[in-house]
Amino acid sequence: MKPSSNSPTSAPLLVFGAHPDDIEFGAGGIIARETQAGRPAHFVVCSRGESGTNGTPAQRSREAEAAAKALGATLQFIELDGDSHLELRNAHALVLATIIRTVRPAMVLAPTTVPNQHPDHWRLGHLVRDATRLARYGNVAELKQQTPHAVGQLFFYAASPSAEPTDITAVVIDISPPAVMAAWKASMEAHASQLRTRNYVELQLTRARMHGLNVGVAHAQLLYPNDPLVFHSLADLSRGTRRF
Repeated sequence: MKPSSNSPTSAPLLVFGAHPDDIEFGAGGIIARETQAGRPAHFVVCSRGESGTNGTPAQRSREAEAAAKALGATLQFIELDGDSHLELRNAHALVLATIIRTVRPAMVLAPTTVPNQHPDHWRLGHLVRDATRLARYGNVAELKQQTPHAVGQLFFYAASPSAEPTDITAVVIDISPPAVMAAWKASMEAHASQLRTRNYVELQLTRARMHGLNVGVAHAQLLYPNDPLVFHSLADLSRGTRRF
C-alpha cells in the first residue's frame, strides 16, 4: 500500500490481526464504514492460521483475501513466529514499526491486550502498542530507512466477548447502514472454513445488535482507546450512550 497524506479524510486506517478472520470478526463493520466513506484501509495479518483446527494455510489465505476485498481494504501477510507461537520480541515490534512508517496511518487498530483470549491476540496487541511508539522515534537504527511517523490514535478491537476490556471506556461506532452491514457480513462469510464448527457470523452480528440496542441504534461495534481522546470542542461530544 502506498503512503498517503495524513489529512482527516485521506489518511489510511492500518489494522493488525494475528490470524486470518480476526480483523473481520472483531472490527469489520467499523472498517466497512470507514472505507465506504472514502478512507483507505490496509490489513496486516501475522500468520496464515496454520495451527487452526479447520482450513489449510492456503485456503485461509484465500479467504482473507476475499474478506479484505469485501471490505474495500488491501491486505498483506507477514511471518513472525507462526500461528499459536507468537512471542513478545522487540524485533517483532520493529517489523511492525517499519510497516507503520511505510503506510503512515492516521489510526491503528489491533487486538485487545486482555489475557483471556487466544494468546496470539493479546501478544500482538502489546507488540503493536510498542511499534506505534518505536515508529515515531527518529534515531532507531533499524528504522532509519523510513521517515518517522506518529500515529494519531491507537485503538484496540475485541474479536470475542471475552476479549472486551472491563477497565476501559469504549468508543461506540454505529455500523447500522445496510451497505456497511452487508459488506461486513460478506467479509465474515468469506471465512467459510472457520464456520464449520461454530456460527461466528451469528455470534458477531448478535454482539453488534446488543451493543447497538444499548445506545439506541440498530448495530454497533466497540473500540477501546489506548490513550485519552482529544476533542476540539464540546460539539463533538454531543451524544452519549445514556439517554437522560
